[in-house]
Amino acid sequence: MAGIIDKLKHRPLSPWIVGVCAGLYPLLFYAGNNFSLVNSWGHLVFFTAVFLVLPVAIAVIGTYILKRTLGMRWVVMWLAFLGFGLFFFMLKVTLLEAPHRKITVAIVVLAAAYAYFLGHHHKKFLVLQVLMGFLALFPLAGQFVHHLSLSEDWKEIDPRVLNTQLALKPNIYLIQPDGMVNFSELNKGYYKYQDSTFKRELEEFGFTHYPDFRSNYASTLSSNSALMMMKHHYYNFGNNFSEALDARESVVSDNHVLTILKNNGYQTNLLSVAPYLLVNHPKLGFDRTNFDFQDIGYLSQGFNLKADVAEDLGEFMSTDRIEPQFYFIEFFNPGHIHGRMEMSLGAEQERELWLESMQRGQDKTRELVAMIQERDPQALILLIADHGGFVGFDYTNQIYTKTGDRDLIYSIFSSQLSIKWPADMQPEQPINFTTSVNVFRLLFGHLGENQMVSKDLEPDISYVILNDVQYKGVYEYIDQSGAVICKKVEP
Repeated sequence: MAGIIDKLKHRPLSPWIVGVCAGLYPLLFYAGNNFSLVNSWGHLVFFTAVFLVLPVAIAVIGTYILKRTLGMRWVVMWLAFLGFGLFFFMLKVTLLEAPHRKITVAIVVLAAAYAYFLGHHHKKFLVLQVLMGFLALFPLAGQFVHHLSLSEDWKEIDPRVLNTQLALKPNIYLIQPDGMVNFSELNKGYYKYQDSTFKRELEEFGFTHYPDFRSNYASTLSSNSALMMMKHHYYNFGNNFSEALDARESVVSDNHVLTILKNNGYQTNLLSVAPYLLVNHPKLGFDRTNFDFQDIGYLSQGFNLKADVAEDLGEFMSTDRIEPQFYFIEFFNPGHIHGRMEMSLGAEQERELWLESMQRGQDKTRELVAMIQERDPQALILLIADHGGFVGFDYTNQIYTKTGDRDLIYSIFSSQLSIKWPADMQPEQPINFTTSVNVFRLLFGHLGENQMVSKDLEPDISYVILNDVQYKGVYEYIDQSGAVICKKVEP
């Protein structure tokens, strides 16, 4: 590293070095902080081409032209302008998903002023860029090593479960309103929501509610990967509860739920209001989805496109084949409170915003249920949330700090589960749905009339990642009996 810096100090400006240095730090910074969004070969090709090859090409070609037309003074200013401007433009692109044209214009103006007044000092700026790139390597290397060390053992499952033959094959609709809290928790704790209109409407549609149901994990990806794999992953013993590595692949690429359904002749469909589950371009295990990978940008966070899941569901239902259908339908209301401290409006105002979003989630659920009820009256409908709304906290990332407050902890994990059973498939005895990791084990056990599947269950435990002074790692937060605890889970 010292040798590289020394060369940069004493050699004339090199166009290819200027180009590489302009894109190096933005590339490493983005990849290191968003590894689970970019861990595909397509992303590697895209980032290499856009952040390294393209700046080098522009620098080299521009230098060649200017050297033969206007002279070296303009070459120096050109390289300084390009190195400064592209560096901040690429940082802007990685930090801000929208175009933000005013910021782009400001970068161009500042780059021009920098090139004119300070262009002859650009070698010093190159040294700074190299140092920043070197520092950015550490988090990326950590993510890469963690990725390589991930064990696939947690995905192993009894072959008898995978080979389950379903005696009953209704069309199955899994409707997931993000962050919708269970009715049993809504009227107490920090939610204090007494309106039971939505609950009664679902009952009129024929839904059975399962009180005190909760998720095992604290985010959409971590919860859904356990739901679809029917196994515990313990956040891969990582340090980010919302972006577990390979979680998207466990939801949309290859999982035990899709395997069992396809073994039983189901056509599988994924519909989402935004391509959050598809943002890293994973291999698609569903037969159909309402987003095309070509429309999802390589710098997308998964929310740059919007779809109407009710409209898309109607189109999909109109082209159903004779096979039984499975639909996974996801939308982001109610969601949860703001994620970071600097975005928070305070616990009470965050609660008010969440309740407003919950109304939108209830409206969308009504629309979907009414459509399914009208067009597919014998369907099995699962209304299942992925986690709670985090109401009571000031911001979502507060969950990294240990608390013994029962209501706060249940605010993380409490999630709605209501099921509309077809008339001839109603369980004779109530099924003990407790946490999301066992939902499909119990469901397939019932539809397959296979008690072995229903008894081979994962622990109904809810887990959290803590990063507190005395508590660091993955911890049990709610045990099998529903009691609040704090017990560390060792790899």
